[in-house]
Amino acid sequence: MALIYSSLVDAPLDDVFAWHERPGAIHRLTPPWQPVGVVREADRLDGGRAVLGLPLGLRWGAQHKGYEPPNRFVDELDSAPLNWALKWRHSHEFAAEGDRTRMTDRVDTQVPAALLRSMFAYRHRQVAADIAAQAAARQAGDRPMTVAVTGSGGFVGTALWSFLSTAGHRIVKLVRRPPRGQDERRWDPDRPAPDLLSGVDAVVHLAGASIAGRFTDAHRREIRASRIGPTRALADLAAAAGVPVFVSASAIGFYGADRGDEELTEDSDRGEGFLADVVADWEAATAPAAAAGVRVVTVRTGLVQSPAGGTLRLFHPLFAAGLGGRLGDGRMWQSWIAMDDLVDVYHRALYDDSLRGPVNAVAPHAVRNSEYTATLAGVLRRPALLPVPSFGPRLLLGEQGARELAEASQLVRPAALVKAGHVFRYPHLEGALRHLLGRVAAK
Repeated sequence: MALIYSSLVDAPLDDVFAWHERPGAIHRLTPPWQPVGVVREADRLDGGRAVLGLPLGLRWGAQHKGYEPPNRFVDELDSAPLNWALKWRHSHEFAAEGDRTRMTDRVDTQVPAALLRSMFAYRHRQVAADIAAQAAARQAGDRPMTVAVTGSGGFVGTALWSFLSTAGHRIVKLVRRPPRGQDERRWDPDRPAPDLLSGVDAVVHLAGASIAGRFTDAHRREIRASRIGPTRALADLAAAAGVPVFVSASAIGFYGADRGDEELTEDSDRGEGFLADVVADWEAATAPAAAAGVRVVTVRTGLVQSPAGGTLRLFHPLFAAGLGGRLGDGRMWQSWIAMDDLVDVYHRALYDDSLRGPVNAVAPHAVRNSEYTATLAGVLRRPALLPVPSFGPRLLLGEQGARELAEASQLVRPAALVKAGHVFRYPHLEGALRHLLGRVAAK
């Protein structure tokens, strides 16, 4: 059996092929809803080998061959025991059609084509959208940079560094373990090495303990300790090294757990509560860099949508099984953002000098919880008839955790991005969920 999937990418042939050759491409091409992880990326398309991790500890090894730039490369499954029973020969083909590129995937395999079409439809959408976003950024002033990234192994960090790398930037991953390659540097959050940021043009600081979980004293201490001190130390280092741009993660928790129907922008006052206090101190920790003339951007992130992590990772299997429903009365405002749009916001923060200080990284159309759950159920073609009683989150998160996480209601607007003329890939929730969950009608 064979699958052939083809589409036109609005970019020149050489650009599309070069995108596939850069580090990070396989991460950008892996659908987030699939239980697959990248264990090792091929170091080259001419004879390199990639390894993917599958459930039950299985490994999918793919040997690259048939390298004919800029028109073709091939990968073949070569790892036991999968290759004993399964054939997989995947030819990636590229051809110029005027100023555009015909991208075609040809797969010889026993896997039914119907099971593969959503995956390849996602890959083609992703390539086209990424290349378009990167081209628009270059027209707006983006140039190749060396970008140091903390938290590169997280689900936001992986999406970001791979996107920036395929855009032509050099990525330096700041890691807490011994470095495994030339693209990594050892980072001690408490005492970073004086030369840690040598040769770096920008810093993106994403690291921090997850806020998910019961708000015990120990968990609250970990949330604070993983953010405030390390951010201040890195900001001090950026100031001393003269790094031009420092972009730090932040959160819409700054606005407090419940502001009713008040529309919140970057000019709104901070709210009340533990998370509001943490975020305020977290952003203040960047002050040493700003005082030294570094352009500092703090990205106040909403509910990130990706089945690879965050709340959607929890909701997806429940709703897919028909066990989902609204939380309580469902009137809480949920200010969300698709993963690819969040990546674009961080990218813009690197090159757009008009962005300084807090930037709300949320889609322009927030939804109430009842609309969110109805939309997710509709995309998955499942009912959403089982509302979650208010005591449910309290059992899991405790009183404070439920109030500041599960029941948080914040109507946040991306005013700074709108002013900058930013274009969102997915301004509406349904379109974002359909792309992320592979529910767009395939050709």
